[in-house]
Amino acid sequence: MTEKQDYKDTVFLPKTEFPMKAGLPQKEPGILARWEEQGLYHKLREARAGREKFILHDGPPYANGDMHIGHALNHILKDMVCRTQTLLGKDAPYVPGWDCHGLPIEWKVEEQYRKKKLNKDEVPVKEFRAECRAYAQHWVNVQREQVKRLGVLGNWDTPYLTMDFDSEATIVSELLKFAESGQLYRGAKPVMWSPVEKTALAEAEVEYEDITSTQIDVAFEITESPIPELVGAYAVIWTTTPWTIPVNQAIAYGPDIQYVVGELDGKRYLFADDLIEAFYERVGKAKLIGFGPMGHQLAGTVARHPMHHLGGFFAKPRPFLPGDFVTTDSGTGLVHMAPDHGEDDFDLCKTHGIEPQFAVEGDGKYRADWGWLGGQGSVINPKFNAPDGPICTDLREAGGLLAASADYQHSYPHSWRSKAKVIYRCTPQWFVPMDRGDSTLRQKAMQAIADTRFVPEKGRNRIGSMVEGRPDWVLSRQRAWGVPITLFVDRKTGQYLNDPAVNARIVEAIKAEGVDAWEAARAQEYLGSDYKAEDYEQVFDILDVWFDSGCTHVFTLESGKWPELSWPADLYLEGSDQHRGWFQSSLLQSCGTRGRAPYDAVLTHGFTMDQKGLKMSKSVGNTVDPLKVMETNGADIIRLWALSVDFTEDHRIGDEILKGVADQYRKLRNTFRYLLGALDGFSEEERVSDVAQMPELERYVLHLLADMDAKLKIAVNDFDYNSYVRLLSDFANNDLSAFFFDIRKDCLYCDAPDSLKRRSYRTVLDILFHAMVRYTAPVLVFTAEEVWASRYPDADSVHLLEWPELPDFEKDTNIVVRGNELRDLRAKVTEAIEPHRRDKIVRSSLEAEVTMSDLEPILRDLDTDSLAETFISGAVHLVAGQDGISITPTTNHKCGRCWRHLPEVEEDGALCGRCDEVLNG
Repeated sequence: MTEKQDYKDTVFLPKTEFPMKAGLPQKEPGILARWEEQGLYHKLREARAGREKFILHDGPPYANGDMHIGHALNHILKDMVCRTQTLLGKDAPYVPGWDCHGLPIEWKVEEQYRKKKLNKDEVPVKEFRAECRAYAQHWVNVQREQVKRLGVLGNWDTPYLTMDFDSEATIVSELLKFAESGQLYRGAKPVMWSPVEKTALAEAEVEYEDITSTQIDVAFEITESPIPELVGAYAVIWTTTPWTIPVNQAIAYGPDIQYVVGELDGKRYLFADDLIEAFYERVGKAKLIGFGPMGHQLAGTVARHPMHHLGGFFAKPRPFLPGDFVTTDSGTGLVHMAPDHGEDDFDLCKTHGIEPQFAVEGDGKYRADWGWLGGQGSVINPKFNAPDGPICTDLREAGGLLAASADYQHSYPHSWRSKAKVIYRCTPQWFVPMDRGDSTLRQKAMQAIADTRFVPEKGRNRIGSMVEGRPDWVLSRQRAWGVPITLFVDRKTGQYLNDPAVNARIVEAIKAEGVDAWEAARAQEYLGSDYKAEDYEQVFDILDVWFDSGCTHVFTLESGKWPELSWPADLYLEGSDQHRGWFQSSLLQSCGTRGRAPYDAVLTHGFTMDQKGLKMSKSVGNTVDPLKVMETNGADIIRLWALSVDFTEDHRIGDEILKGVADQYRKLRNTFRYLLGALDGFSEEERVSDVAQMPELERYVLHLLADMDAKLKIAVNDFDYNSYVRLLSDFANNDLSAFFFDIRKDCLYCDAPDSLKRRSYRTVLDILFHAMVRYTAPVLVFTAEEVWASRYPDADSVHLLEWPELPDFEKDTNIVVRGNELRDLRAKVTEAIEPHRRDKIVRSSLEAEVTMSDLEPILRDLDTDSLAETFISGAVHLVAGQDGISITPTTNHKCGRCWRHLPEVEEDGALCGRCDEVLNG
């Protein structure tokens, strides 16, 4: 027996320096630095100049605090939008921005003051604003670097900031457009008010939390009524806000509600028939005297306040008023009216000539001169409202308190910044009317919603229902850090001055000096020679920050400061909470000044929960810090997670989920590693240009690639990135690694370099490489760059490339059907071999001989050698009438080079015919 020769060096094994281990945390910063050094963003703008534009307008995050996982997901999605549109050949610039004004920043600066035992109100306002500006700029700088670390490509050198002087001037100019067109008025209405922050709040600044409140039943003695039997009885009201009783002015009834009169402890009480049982549980069981009136019969009835003995305001009659909003869902069927502190209360009382009293001040305390509890509060203090607190104690002593208990659980609004309870408080504010004129702002906004594409579609109904039912837009805030409402109000008429020349002077001053230019000392300068400053009140309220952010489309897309941008935006993309926030404020601002939305489409994402589906909370300790994930796993792992989840719904993240993502990443990376190794030394001379000459397996894979290519384009158009990533992963894992690469590794390693089959395989690998690296580039931005540079170290960035151009060949559905059928058969054979391998009957599938029945008609032209190659088995025998698939160990000898067991191999270690020809010719 001859000595066995080692043929290892004759096999064409893949060769690459591309490492299996990613080392992303170490590599990514270097790639980022190269992009910055190369000016990649601006290079990309030059490369796409003159192409069709796709404009995503960035919604401004608050310049306040480190990036959290929700920010990371949001920015990755925006980057994916711009990169995929750019890959399609469009010019898709990205100009990031920040919201820099408003209470969150002011609140943080005040916190610093409180630590130093300083009073913000004693600090000069310009000095305070300067500290707010510096605080905002600090966090802009911090967040900018954090988001860049995610691989987000944008114009980071010149982002837009709402606190830039140009931006502030534009916001003022946009406000004055509303004023000049008559879409602005000052009025007293109940608005959401934060006693802690001492300012009005927008709906988007409020969140609801479950609390336990004091509930009380209060008796108002009836002094007049068209129903004589009711005089001397007591109307019972129920409320969970005892602090509003000192401002009560009327009682509302439901016109269609049936009321009853019950006697308890010698007194008669009026309440709704449907609420008898609930009334008994709280107050005690009353003896029914008989059915009382229907609600509409209570018209003309008058009661008196339980604290009427205090005189003045409290001695005035409390009329009964009809209210369609009164129900029998809870309470007593009678609702006490405090027009200062409720929208329904305000509207009903105003209709009947009852005006608000402005009894509660901005800090939540009653006015010092208020007849009951003057100077006391705060009204949101639970102890103040408690059953043993001052309100209930006084009512009890006056004989007006029937029941009080601190056990009522319900949802209540809180400021999302301070987390403190908010109240409805009537104050003079500036409003944009929703329903003024022939073509109202509400009508324009609803039409714009109908004209806009929403992804997902349910967003249309969400924002539509909000706009359809929303009140007038409250623009004013009583704070310091923001854009001022730059109006002068005539002291005699109460009308604001509407003079374009005055407005122009104001805008120019703000443009030159920022919001500090709006100061009392310069009133005459702005008014000019036509008006006297003493005749006008200068308004010093600031604008709702949602108006600021609602104007961002103007000073970015329209200003010309960023010539790569244009108006309107193709897309706005934010979390689903922005239907009541930025999407809506931008919609209203643009409809009010331009008659349409500033966007053509709106894409929303859900919220990121922990891996158990629970809301993330620092106190619970279930947050995931993207900065730490990047330190340990790399930014590409976060990107792959963000683009793999169904982001349109609430989604999850956690250690176990990230482990799964890392495994998904490893498989994609290994696919590229194989491609790079298998293509080592590939040249154009080797390429098979005519697809028709290629073996059927290569043509089948090219069909699969073309099919995926079409689906990927649909996913891009639908912003369906979850499907996009799944298509890529499934193709890499199932179609390539587990099928195509597996079958052709024998051909790659052992066929002659000039054989048609091997050249065809490597040609298809080259096509796959160029396609896959481009498809993957928007997702794994760092890894794709590393892959590209590994093969083309002197080439420009992979991110300058466009969507791959696949070979033009005649499509044949029969090839796809045959290929799919063959794959199904291969899976069955593999399943049949596995028990024999597991039981060590065969050591590998190459030692297994497969016996099976005749093939399906569509595969009958395949010879057994081709089948053995496909199954990676020793041999295949087709036997008519064979029941199922049987496996037997081969008796053939093993080729010393390719390790296949073939009849022509004379002894183990000798060469098969193919290998002998490759080596010896």
